[in-house]
Amino acid sequence: MRKMWNLKVIGPTLPSMYLDKRLQDDKDYGFNLFKVNHNKCMNWLNEKPKRSVVYISFGSNVKLRHEQMEEIAWGLNDSHVNFLWVVRVEEEGKLPKDFMDVTEIGKGLVVAWCRQLDVLAHESVGCFVTHCGFNSTLEAISLGVPVVGMPQWTDQTTNAKLLDETWGVGVRVKADENGIVRRGNLVSCIKKIMEDEKGVIARMNAVKWRELAKAAVDEGGSSDKDIHEFVNDLKHE
Repeated sequence: MRKMWNLKVIGPTLPSMYLDKRLQDDKDYGFNLFKVNHNKCMNWLNEKPKRSVVYISFGSNVKLRHEQMEEIAWGLNDSHVNFLWVVRVEEEGKLPKDFMDVTEIGKGLVVAWCRQLDVLAHESVGCFVTHCGFNSTLEAISLGVPVVGMPQWTDQTTNAKLLDETWGVGVRVKADENGIVRRGNLVSCIKKIMEDEKGVIARMNAVKWRELAKAAVDEGGSSDKDIHEFVNDLKHE
């Protein structure tokens, strides 16, 4: 496309402190859609071993069916992993009533919202179960976190395919004929990332893409150069 048009490729557009660290006060996007209990999340993550936590979030818009919420809940329970699960307030009623009672003490934390960049950047997080929205996809790659893709609609299916088959930073969990991801499939995919050789390879690839993202936005990188060229073009018009 560059051969046909004078395109400028900018990004990844994450706050600077998560990539090149050139802007010391650039630490977040400047807004949160929901109330965040940041200290609770960070304190819990600080108590967990390195790369031992599975982080689960389906963004701000996805509404899962009751059956799907139950399958995810029991899949996490059956995985026997530490997990941090974002369940928005309007979705809480879909959780199995006895889910938190039978979950191993201290193994899981369910919150209504969190600062995703801080969570993904935390050393205790070893896997991101995501709907593969564009922002979440970009953040996972830029911060070097392997993923289990569970797309729901629009571009998410393409993003999940790219994460799995093209960029090699995770796996895509398959749904059944009713569009439901069953707990057994979810457990299998989580174990692939957290325990198996597939996860080792995905983590290596994720680190590679993270370094490329940093290089792009750093001084002299491809994004940095394109921004300067764009500004210079405006000055001379």
